[in-house]
Amino acid sequence: MGLAQGVDQPTWADRRAAGRALRKKVPRSALGRWRAQADRPDPVDMVELSHLGRLERLIPVRVGRMCASPYAFLRGNAAIMAEDFSNLPETGVTAVICGDAHLGNFGFYASPERDLVFDLNDFDEAHPGAWEWDLRRLTASAWVAGRQNGFAEDTCADVVAWCVRAYRRQVRRLSRLPLLEQSFERLDIDRMRAETADYALRFEIERAAEKARGRTSDRALPKLTAARGGIRRIVDQPPLVTNLPPDEAERLVAGLDDYLGTLPRHWRRVLSAYQVADVAMKVVGVGSVGLRAYIALLFGNGPGDPLFLQAKQARRSCVARYVHGEAPRHAHQGQRVVEYQQALQTVSDPLLGWNTVDNRQYYLRQFRDMKGAITIEGIDGSGLMDYARICGTLLAKGHARTADAAVLAGYLGKADAAERALCRFAAAYADQTERDHQALLQAVKRGRLPAEFGV
Repeated sequence: MGLAQGVDQPTWADRRAAGRALRKKVPRSALGRWRAQADRPDPVDMVELSHLGRLERLIPVRVGRMCASPYAFLRGNAAIMAEDFSNLPETGVTAVICGDAHLGNFGFYASPERDLVFDLNDFDEAHPGAWEWDLRRLTASAWVAGRQNGFAEDTCADVVAWCVRAYRRQVRRLSRLPLLEQSFERLDIDRMRAETADYALRFEIERAAEKARGRTSDRALPKLTAARGGIRRIVDQPPLVTNLPPDEAERLVAGLDDYLGTLPRHWRRVLSAYQVADVAMKVVGVGSVGLRAYIALLFGNGPGDPLFLQAKQARRSCVARYVHGEAPRHAHQGQRVVEYQQALQTVSDPLLGWNTVDNRQYYLRQFRDMKGAITIEGIDGSGLMDYARICGTLLAKGHARTADAAVLAGYLGKADAAERALCRFAAAYADQTERDHQALLQAVKRGRLPAEFGV
């Protein structure tokens, strides 16, 4: 922001024209390009590389989860996609990107006002980068999910087209709004109901929303803890929930003081009145398995006021080396996750913060805060089209918050060139994902990688 010096600002039409001019550099048809390079790294090597620094005892759990299906493999392979996408054409328009934008990384959570909202909800890989990377990953996940549900290729193409069309139209709509109004754009449960045409998806939305409303700290208390001598403790459920040695637990509790210092003053004051009752390690997700992740049980205004916090280890985003090279630019990776989550979401958990324990960087948030997800397994074709439309709309909203939406709108245009190109890409990359998944299965079969299934 600066004082105008008599120079006219570029108009919406100027910025849209600048986006349209980018087509000379990167034709929209180039968005459909995918062909593995001859020197493409072996996908199993990439999986093994991602295991460095993870807890050895949990690597079989991660591999077993990635073996479950091509879609599960895709969920855990953000680093492989980043390597692949770094060799594809880019317009040069940079946004804060999710870095892991697949269909499963959108979900419900509570706003600070306790409204149920739906948005992107995973930011471990968030980083400034090419907006195309997120849209490529999202469309590839849609095609893979469609195949997993038994859809014909034409239906998978329709799913992807709906997703890209929604992204394109939302970027154009938002580009015309005042910037503050653009920043307030959000999708709450009522609007989600109103904008969902498919009956099966509306039913799934209601089911997921109802489940999300029950995912609170007080509901989690009897599921995750037991009373021991009148004191609530987290129950050991290995390998997914494990109690900690006293010295490690004490260091984690001590680290909560540093976390408090990263919160806004009001929330720092509120949380400082809580007392820690117990901490434990708890495995979550697919891509995160093996990284340190903990839950802490706290009590505030008596035994009826429990709060679960989650601390997740934050490492450098898989996108970062393709943007900044090998030298990290972010001093604290937990802070990176928090700040880019707040950039991409319209409203965020007010208890987001970060700290460092034992030279490892973490971000912290509420563990059970009405979080929930849409189950896409088994959903019908029209339902998946509608859901992909919602995800495309939300991804566009996130990118418009951190990049010039008018430039993106100018590049994408009014016609369906981007839809047709990304359908070609998504189909080809779905084939690649299935080949990579088979390579992982073969590595497990040969004993190269350990796998524990059903955990």
